[in-house]
Amino acid sequence: MKTTENYLEEIKEIRKMMQESSRFLLFSGLSVIIIGLYALIGSYLAYLEISKEGIFEDVFSFLIVPELVVYGAVVLILSLITVLVMTYIRVKKAGKKIWNPGSRLMLINLAVPLISGGIFILIMTYREIYEFISPACLIFYGLALVNASKYSRPELFYIGILEITLGILAALFLSASLLFWAIGFGVVHIIYGAIMYFNYEYKTNE
Repeated sequence: MKTTENYLEEIKEIRKMMQESSRFLLFSGLSVIIIGLYALIGSYLAYLEISKEGIFEDVFSFLIVPELVVYGAVVLILSLITVLVMTYIRVKKAGKKIWNPGSRLMLINLAVPLISGGIFILIMTYREIYEFISPACLIFYGLALVNASKYSRPELFYIGILEITLGILAALFLSASLLFWAIGFGVVHIIYGAIMYFNYEYKTNE
């Protein structure tokens, strides 16, 4: 005869199976830490460029926009490669499939705000409205994380809220927009990446 513990264990297993079918839970927290480091390095290089030109009051002056775009593009490409490779390794190690209903739902909900934001930023660049590029990056990225959190770890929701808040502050204090960008994409990623890593990867096999 089954005991109460047996029933609780079965319920736990059923719940885990339901979560795995609707959520992508094997996102690499260590990769989040690494992309935070990429962002800090990129921010520092951008700061050096601004210092060289001596245009702190207008950090998105047309004089340095090409350089900042290159730094941002390199950080983005390295971040995407790192997240995909490290998450793929973790998924394979767990014996799971990386493409499942949970990952598909997360990707769709992540992509809609990101693609919309990317198009909006390209339009601003075309119109030479450079000063709001950094706030827009933070806000649309935050919206994407909040949207995707329904199908992944709950930590993504809180990261998203922080990113949106920092984006609004960056829009209010444009001269410090690079600092808010560094905090949002650098410091926040490192802190929450560490939390996710130690909660789900370091001590458990989940």
